Amino acid sequence: MKYRTIGSDPQTRREVSVLALGAMLFGSVTDEKTSFAILDRYVEAGGTFIDTSDNYAFWIDGSQGGQSEELLGRWRRSRGIGDEIVIATKLGARPLAPGTGYVDNPEGLSRKVIRESAERSRERLGVDRIDLLYAHIEDRSVPLRDTVEGFAELVAEGTVGLLGVSNHAIWRVERARALAASGGLPGYEVLQYQHSHLRPRTDVPEPLFPDGSLGHAGAELLSYLRSEPGLTLVAYSPLLKGAYTKEDRLPPDYEHPGTPARLAVLREVAQETGATVNQVVLAWQIGGSLPVIPLAGASSVAQLEENLAAVDLELTEEQRARLDAVR
Repeated sequence: MKYRTIGSDPQTRREVSVLALGAMLFGSVTDEKTSFAILDRYVEAGGTFIDTSDNYAFWIDGSQGGQSEELLGRWRRSRGIGDEIVIATKLGARPLAPGTGYVDNPEGLSRKVIRESAERSRERLGVDRIDLLYAHIEDRSVPLRDTVEGFAELVAEGTVGLLGVSNHAIWRVERARALAASGGLPGYEVLQYQHSHLRPRTDVPEPLFPDGSLGHAGAELLSYLRSEPGLTLVAYSPLLKGAYTKEDRLPPDYEHPGTPARLAVLREVAQETGATVNQVVLAWQIGGSLPVIPLAGASSVAQLEENLAAVDLELTEEQRARLDAVR
């Protein structure tokens, strides 16, 4: 395994594995036995960075979520896992009532919700401190300063370590970070957005984000990352839920003239290296010039093994140039 540091403050920064494990469906679609086996193998291979959320996976059974955090708590206790494993979770998008969702009825990011939701997550995970806590989606119904101060209070109390942000407009990320800096408060240091080698069309709005500017790590976010060396991008859905191997799973907004060209180069490099296309995508992210940590889920140990092998896949400068150059 290889590792990189996230965060800048000596008190809260952590060294984590360059491949993060997504636990979204653990405890719901993926049963406990299989989930434990995947987690055990990930840790055995040197993995130290696990991701979840307080709302995973509410859509499976019409609940409010929490199944993933609860399973991770049971796994931690049964294995004697301590702070050697970094567990990140998110809040803000948990439905306020069963049968609702994060579009029509989210918990939001008020100071009160941040404190209460973080406490519930700590209980489910069985931890004294959440290593990394994200603002999951935007909440423009509350003043941004309240959100910034709400997160900062938890860091000051020692119940949260690093702060992160996901699925926010970049201007709001920068404004929140500026508010934190002006007040001498901890700010967002980890960004979590969808990012892969294939790129979606930018003229097709996402259902949750009508302006189409959120969720995907587009040119603006990557430019922001280059200009702020203290930030790290955790890239969720790097393998597009199996679309690289089963093109019928490719989301509609990826169906455009640029996709076949990018797939062709990926397949060329995969053939040259003897790796799978999935492994090339992960290796491209891990070894790139930007600080990107792919966040990949797994529904079986075999699937995890394929992902783990990408850590040691070394792409040549020429191969990287080809992968980066295709439009």
